[in-house]
Amino acid sequence: MKIGIARTTVMFFLVACPALGANAQAKKGQEADTITQNKRMAEVVITSASRQKLERPQIGLEKVRVQEMKKLPSLFGERDIIRQLQLLPGVKAESDGSGGFQVRGGTSGQNHILLDDGTIYNSGHMMGLFSTFNDAVIASADLYKGVPPASFGGGTSSVLNVVTKNAQPKFGIEGTVGLLSAKVSADIPMGDKVRAFVGLRRTYFDLFLKMVKKYRGTSLNFYDFNAKISYDIDERNRIWGSFFRGRDNMAFDDLMNSGWGNMTGNLRYWHSFNEDHYMTTSAFVTSYGYDTEMDMDDIGNSYDTGLFHAGLKQSFNWNPIEKLSLLYGFQTRYTKLTSLNITQQAYNRNEVRKAWENDIWVNGEWSPTERLSLLAGLRLNIFSVLGGAPYYEVNDKGDITRSYDYANGEFVRTHFTWEPRLSLNLRLSPNVSLKAGYARLSQNVRPLYNNGMASVFNRYTMSSNLVLPEISNQVSLGTTALIADGRYELTGEAYYKTTQNIIDYKDGKNFNSEIEVDRIIRSGEGRSYGIEVLLRKNAGRLTGFIGYTLSWSENKIPGINNGQWYTAANDRRHDISVALMYQITKKWDISATWTFQSGQAFSAPSAKYDVNNETIYYYAERNGYRAPSYHRLDISANCRRQHVTKSGRKWSSEWSFGLYNAYNRYNPYAIKIKNNPNRPTGTLTTLTAMFGIMPSVSYTFKF
Repeated sequence: MKIGIARTTVMFFLVACPALGANAQAKKGQEADTITQNKRMAEVVITSASRQKLERPQIGLEKVRVQEMKKLPSLFGERDIIRQLQLLPGVKAESDGSGGFQVRGGTSGQNHILLDDGTIYNSGHMMGLFSTFNDAVIASADLYKGVPPASFGGGTSSVLNVVTKNAQPKFGIEGTVGLLSAKVSADIPMGDKVRAFVGLRRTYFDLFLKMVKKYRGTSLNFYDFNAKISYDIDERNRIWGSFFRGRDNMAFDDLMNSGWGNMTGNLRYWHSFNEDHYMTTSAFVTSYGYDTEMDMDDIGNSYDTGLFHAGLKQSFNWNPIEKLSLLYGFQTRYTKLTSLNITQQAYNRNEVRKAWENDIWVNGEWSPTERLSLLAGLRLNIFSVLGGAPYYEVNDKGDITRSYDYANGEFVRTHFTWEPRLSLNLRLSPNVSLKAGYARLSQNVRPLYNNGMASVFNRYTMSSNLVLPEISNQVSLGTTALIADGRYELTGEAYYKTTQNIIDYKDGKNFNSEIEVDRIIRSGEGRSYGIEVLLRKNAGRLTGFIGYTLSWSENKIPGINNGQWYTAANDRRHDISVALMYQITKKWDISATWTFQSGQAFSAPSAKYDVNNETIYYYAERNGYRAPSYHRLDISANCRRQHVTKSGRKWSSEWSFGLYNAYNRYNPYAIKIKNNPNRPTGTLTTLTAMFGIMPSVSYTFKF
């Protein structure tokens, strides 16, 4: 089998970088003292984060360091928490430009992503080139890849919990202008008790397309909007609401028009009974949808998919005694899933499913001694499949053998899943800890991937009378050590995870092969295991980290690969990441990241046949081949300055310059197999690259 690389054409933007200037050189000695003072304060913060990681009981918890994110190189000048997470051991990017990430052998669809308690199903804009999360509005982000608290569920691989900023009591505004997008955010006080925060981002890539006659009929853009408002009733009562809306639009002349996006809304009430006991009540709605309209030869076709949730969440935090904290509560949620809705020449077919989901949990953190701390929790998930749509029995060939019609709201089947969690932290010394954990997680709503990677074209399904909840069981063991008073951090973790009831397309099937999703999928099991190592430097002008992951991921599904274990599409044996940041002067810093991954596993035909002038491929095994290895270097430089207006008000500015894929490596993005014209009995596998070298520049101001 011959493999070739198809290179993409890349447009360059040349940017002149302003010099440091004579004044900067003259004040070099004076700045050195200032840098030393500022650096010491930054080191205290960074070292504190490593100390907290050493002391907390949870294994596999990664907290995004927002200040670090602002210094790392970015694509198109967009700072991105997803890209920062992809640099960590145990977390992998799906491909170039992908907004998805894979954790410990899972797919991106097995991550439960939350934004202010609202579920996000598509974490990328413009087919994954931009993240759904606007960095200007993010306050914190926590990734649980080991043992999440029992209050979290819904993903068998990981939970990513993103929280947006609260409004500040003083008016402030921040904006960024890049090559392809711009964003602005503002703090808006409305009196002593009411404050609001808003953020808006939009790309103008389609404006560049209109400059080229060939692409004037092409539209490609996105926008997202975040808002948060809070009302402080008194010291013990507070109300706040948050809203997010993101939307992508893509069109090609009058032939096709597509759009997709997320929406979340949340209204919360917080009440404190006393200093040791408080509660939070949340009412929320979440939706995600994708729709496409096509008009070819005056024949109109359309298809769409969508998800809608509405529910109520009640949680309590209680510290009954010293060194013991309890978190308990419940959640009830209604789900409506449009698996697929197709209209062809006024003929409509669709599959819509509904469910009622309830969760109850209790979680405790306890430190019985100075050296031992533990987290223990239990969650019960109750997923009730509701009527109002046809349900089926299907044989091995995918034929419907029996159909059931349940009344709207009638219970079809209820699944009960217990999810215990346990994590222990034993302090071997003041600077060394040993951790161990076990977590059982379940997931009812799942996407189906054509090639193992996330896409806006994915179809979704959920637990039903035939499809059982996906359940993972993971055990992990790790250690964290602080070296040289916390200037260095060394972390190592090993894990083993099994997953029941994973689903995949049958051989030869894809998202629109049948309207009834139960006819085109099979269910089986998966397993993944690996070792993760992270060495981080916290102090000095040079900071950063080096990470390495050695891992395996395999699936076994009856009817696929002769019922034998096969390499999962997201399996990457080796994963290396290096991130370095260097403070040159008080104003200037530079950074670089380098990543390496083993090639993606994919299926290639073992033989082919010609039947009626049509080539039929025969596949002896699933994912038996690998694409070339992936590696990339990104570099950036940032210049930050402080200013004072004539009225005496301070403001700051920042120029950021970046080079994505600095040595112009053409990494495989898409894999296509076709006949080899020079060898009739052979095939040719073409790997298409998405990006070559990509310069970027952005300007940020903050008042």
